Amino acid sequence: MSDKFFFKGRQDARQHHTAYGGFQTNASQKSGSRKFPLTLVVTSEARKQEVEAQVAQAKLHANISVDTREGAVESINELTATLNKGGTVTTAKSPARNDACPCGSGSKFKKCCG
Repeated sequence: MSDKFFFKGRQDARQHHTAYGGFQTNASQKSGSRKFPLTLVVTSEARKQEVEAQVAQAKLHANISVDTREGAVESINELTATLNKGGTVTTAKSPARNDACPCGSGSKFKKCCG
């Protein structure tokens, strides 16, 4: 006999949505913090000192390794992305219709500049 006549409950039970599927439940993974340091690779000791100064100035944490092999490539993309990230943009709230007009006339906004 087939299973469709004796079906008891859902055959493929759904899993919890945060266990898989691309949801990042731990949103506090800030790169550059002490718990999640940046991983940087430089090609010389002098360059390492320069990058350490940039990291210290930005108050970040990083694991910097020196790769002196021939043809080695410097990898500081995480640092440049963190330093070039823009801040939060906030705009001033416009006055409501019945508030005093910001031009200083003393009348309501809706009758003056609104």
